[in-house]
Amino acid sequence: MKIKKIPFSEIKGISVGNAENHEGKTGVTTFYFPTPATAAMKIFGGGPASREISVLDIEREDVPLNALIFGGGSSFGLEASTGAQKCLEESGIGIDTGPAKVPILCQSDIYDLSYGDSTIRPDYTMGYESCKNAMTENNPLSGNVGVGIGATVGKARGIGYSQKSGIGYAAAQIGDIQVGVAAVVNAYGDIYYHGQKIAGMLNEDLTDFADATEALYDLQPQNLFTGNTTLVAIFTNGLLAKSDLLKCINMGSAGMARAIRPVFTMADGDTIYCISVGDQKVKTDVNVVGTLAAELIEEAIKDAVISVAQ
Repeated sequence: MKIKKIPFSEIKGISVGNAENHEGKTGVTTFYFPTPATAAMKIFGGGPASREISVLDIEREDVPLNALIFGGGSSFGLEASTGAQKCLEESGIGIDTGPAKVPILCQSDIYDLSYGDSTIRPDYTMGYESCKNAMTENNPLSGNVGVGIGATVGKARGIGYSQKSGIGYAAAQIGDIQVGVAAVVNAYGDIYYHGQKIAGMLNEDLTDFADATEALYDLQPQNLFTGNTTLVAIFTNGLLAKSDLLKCINMGSAGMARAIRPVFTMADGDTIYCISVGDQKVKTDVNVVGTLAAELIEEAIKDAVISVAQ
């Protein structure tokens, strides 16, 4: 069956909102699910900054997810989800526990403190604004927007030799099955598309690319592993259990490995989510979603890099 590329905004059951601070060069992107979603996640890197991700463990109760937050500010920025949670609560969204409805949301953050003003981080207000925007209208914007405003790549020799990146999107449809990917590309490594380097670490005089993998080998004795993390979310209207979503994550990670070199290092908090969204889910094969996710992750990573130059 033929693959049809579609705008990410056509993915049913998800709405995207952004908020940012241009002085701090940091921001938040909220993915809101009008119909609570089924989700799984896996951390591939060594240094994640995250909140409430344990609720997505396949050994835990299948708790429906109301929103996913991607933010900057490293662990400081996790405050943003408190504002987003308040925004959801005000709209009566969440699990009814009797005394209160408790919105369920997860958050993962990139490290962008070395790019802008490190004293300005995503906070309660920014999280609230981003969530409110997501609930009001759907704006999956690429490049320097939301969490993408502080993203950079190719930092094996530090921020001075890096290039700007951002947030990117890609989506496709096979029959009734929709798959979309959002990627915040803030990588230690270089970025490739179909085997060709398109962004990454620069050489000493900043005139051409250097090789982040070679730099990793050269810098082995030193502890320079700070300032990274690539975040990916796979969204599908496929009717998949948590275990199936986790399989899609593992299959999809192949696309991340093709696009970022080196990847999944102890310098990165690389994390992938897979989320079944919408109120009219379609039966599907996990192999279809996982294979397509790998292709779309490559495309979304490319979009994150290319969009900042446009």
